[in-house]
Amino acid sequence: MAAARPSSIDPRSGFCSTNGVYYSLRAPPPLPPDSVPLSIASYALSLLPSPPPSNPAIIFSTSSSSPSITYPLLISQVSSLASALRSQLRISKGDVVYILAPTSLEIPILYIALLSIGAVVCPSNPLSTPDEIAHQVSLTNPSVAFTNASFAAKLPSHLATVLLESPLFRSFLEPGAPAPSLPPVEMSQYDPAAILYSSGTTGRVKGVIITHRNLIAVIAGYYASREAWPLEDGPDVTLFTIPLFHVFGFFMLLRSVALGDTTVLMGKVDLEAILRAVHAHRVKFIPVSPPLVLALAKSDLVSKFDLSSLRGVGSGGAPLGRELAELFISRFPSVEIYQGYGLTESTGAAATQLGPEECLVFGSVGKISAGLEAKIVDPATGEVLPPGRQGELWLRGPTIMKGYIGDDEATVSTLDSEGWLKTGDLCYFDQDGFLFIVDRLKELIKYKAYQVPPAELEKILLSHPEIADAAVIPYPNEEAGQVPMAFVVRQPQSTLSEKQIIDFVAKQVSPYKKIRRVAFISSIPKSAAGKILRRELVNYALSSPRPKL
Repeated sequence: MAAARPSSIDPRSGFCSTNGVYYSLRAPPPLPPDSVPLSIASYALSLLPSPPPSNPAIIFSTSSSSPSITYPLLISQVSSLASALRSQLRISKGDVVYILAPTSLEIPILYIALLSIGAVVCPSNPLSTPDEIAHQVSLTNPSVAFTNASFAAKLPSHLATVLLESPLFRSFLEPGAPAPSLPPVEMSQYDPAAILYSSGTTGRVKGVIITHRNLIAVIAGYYASREAWPLEDGPDVTLFTIPLFHVFGFFMLLRSVALGDTTVLMGKVDLEAILRAVHAHRVKFIPVSPPLVLALAKSDLVSKFDLSSLRGVGSGGAPLGRELAELFISRFPSVEIYQGYGLTESTGAAATQLGPEECLVFGSVGKISAGLEAKIVDPATGEVLPPGRQGELWLRGPTIMKGYIGDDEATVSTLDSEGWLKTGDLCYFDQDGFLFIVDRLKELIKYKAYQVPPAELEKILLSHPEIADAAVIPYPNEEAGQVPMAFVVRQPQSTLSEKQIIDFVAKQVSPYKKIRRVAFISSIPKSAAGKILRRELVNYALSSPRPKL
């Protein structure tokens, strides 16, 4: 629990010089008393008006059809499924339920129904390997799994499995069936609601325990701040390009339901399908990752579709540079680009830009979310740092995870005894309270006595008109320790050379930050959230003395 706010807080930056804490400049959202038994499902649905909105709740957009469900049907199917999960599958409060399936109309219904009965939702990437799945299952010990026939063989044989396309599951969704008399499920807001797997880009995947209270705090913050996005002509239509098993997709789904928005889901996510969906469904808002911002800014496909309905994109999951943001705005001058920052461990919401003015603070991820506190801590000395100084970002507040399941050592090293989450991100605040992400501490390139942030060099590379995508990694060097090496995806027909790239960057950085090696590659490996998988590139670079890709 955060301490009471001191009186000596700088109203401009939120920084308190007496204790080194940055306090949120956002008005705290009204939260239900934490002693009240309440699930995130009940809370989100309680925010809907009565009667429910008339707009579609969820649309599943494909190239050939777009099936949808209304809010009344969503509420009815959630109720029917929740009853069947308890009475027929014997799923009880606290049971972990593993979900291995691609995005579909049924997944949101399943999530909300499970949350409403106190089960712990544990979704995974369906592209995970059997070994990865076995590790996840051993961590969380689920009682049952929901999947599709095409993925069932990946699951351990001992795990009870329900196929989402089976007649049994389809029967659970039928509204109007007589429901057995079951006692209500009472749960604490501090009970686990979900176990979401961290990206695993810096080590073996971990299971992050998210509570109902964590999710309630996130949704309450968005609900209270929705006036920052005034609706000009009816409810928002939000296109999801982020997978629902990722924390960003998970909480954004609950947010959209709580706000009564229309959520457009997609099976196949590629640029043309996204543009077609915006055109067909008059999409107003898209939560995206930086690679999609890059594609929208540079692709010739954009001119073939009517995107006039689009009002905003929200970029998260990885840093978005000033150059790329400005490039996007030059192509879409009527579209606001909102940047945000969060981790699975912070329930995906830690900082965001609100309103058109904040969107113009390029390079920033906004101000810390309502109810949160932050510190910037010198990794070497532990000193807390004022605005303008770089250090590790620590966060504390109602959205911070409960811990890592089955990994007390990792929990203790990440969450201190006062509830501070050590993010591992090198950051700073400016004098106006805007947060800037420099890079991951563990990803800094150690060039002689200097530290070089790969993200800074990537932003410069992406500003080159002939570069479609890029990533920078540390490459071993006997004299310097490490040197920056760039992997570059050239635009079609480009003949850009290694020397041209090295010279382009050298003109814009200090000598110690210069790119020293370049390899050309067809695509940059990335996680589902758009984070660069640097370990794969490092392993590739080290597999030969001079990569030729």
